[in-house]
Amino acid sequence: MSSHDFAVDRRTLMRGALAVGAGIAAAPLVAGAAFAYNWGGTLQAGANGAAVTELQIRVAGWPTGSASQTRLVIDGDFGPATTAAVKRFQTAYGLSSDGIVGPNTQSVLNGLESSDGSTAHFNWSEFYDQSAGNFNGGKVSAAAVKENVRRAMYKLEALRKKLGDRAVTITSGFRSIAHNAEIGGASDSMHLYGTAADMLVSGVSIKTIYQKAETCGFSGLETYTVDHQHVDSRADLGRSWWWEDGTV
Repeated sequence: MSSHDFAVDRRTLMRGALAVGAGIAAAPLVAGAAFAYNWGGTLQAGANGAAVTELQIRVAGWPTGSASQTRLVIDGDFGPATTAAVKRFQTAYGLSSDGIVGPNTQSVLNGLESSDGSTAHFNWSEFYDQSAGNFNGGKVSAAAVKENVRRAMYKLEALRKKLGDRAVTITSGFRSIAHNAEIGGASDSMHLYGTAADMLVSGVSIKTIYQKAETCGFSGLETYTVDHQHVDSRADLGRSWWWEDGTV
């Protein structure tokens, strides 16, 4: 089960909104400067390597245009699925939807990353273990947890965008084994790996969050009939897909 603890959302005080005009570069996001990733030139179908892997992480929340148990595999190869995800990302951010990752698209992608490696609308601290205040004590190393959290953040950026740029409040992110046991969490909870998040979105029903999450590549969705929405990427850890309420 997921924690029901409610964390105060301070993101709107710390982060700015991403403003992108049709086909133009993104404006600076906020108080923490965006990180300019070195993409190494234009990326498109047929490319491969570390830059493609990073691209896939950042567009992993755009694998499908409708409810579907579909995820973008992070394999460093720019194939048809990556092209389709890039096109959806470009459309959502007002860019030319050509599937080619040139300077304009790269600028928007860079605008989604803050200088500390977190993303534009999510902070590391929101995902810390609520007992210890760090990423230690889980089922994998703190470094692995942090990377899993980073990947989750980009999917959550996509979900946030699909919900009309509404602020997402994270009520539970990573949990240490000790804290998870204290609150009665499942023994192999995805929270223990940093790949899960529980959330609320002011003014948006849990069912609507669930429905939008069905398009973001999340392979784990707990029921929308409780007071928060749980999402996770368990398939990235080799687990089977599990949508508690099926396709809604």
